[in-house]
Amino acid sequence: MRIQTITLAALAALSLAACSQAEQDNAQADANATAADTGQAAETAGTALKEEASQVGSAIVAGATEAAQEVDEATDKLAEKADDQKAETATDTRGN
Repeated sequence: MRIQTITLAALAALSLAACSQAEQDNAQADANATAADTGQAAETAGTALKEEASQVGSAIVAGATEAAQEVDEATDKLAEKADDQKAETATDTRGN
C-alpha cells in the first residue's frame, strides 16, 4: 500500500510538472506571437508616420515657396515705386 501511494504521488508530480511545462510552452508561444504582432503594428505605424511627415514636409516646402514668391513680387513692386518716385523727384523743377 505504501509503495502504491508513493508511486501514485510520483506519477501525479510528473504529470503536474509535464502539464506546467506544456503550459509554459503555450504561454511562451502566445508571448512570441503577441510580440510579433506588436512589432508588425509598430512597423506599420512607423511607415504611416513617415508618409505623413513626408506629406507635411512637402506642404511646408510648397507654402514656403509660395510665400517667397509673394515676397519677391512685393519687393519688385516696392522697387518699381521707388524708381518712379526717384524719377518724379528728379523731374520736379518746382521744388517745394
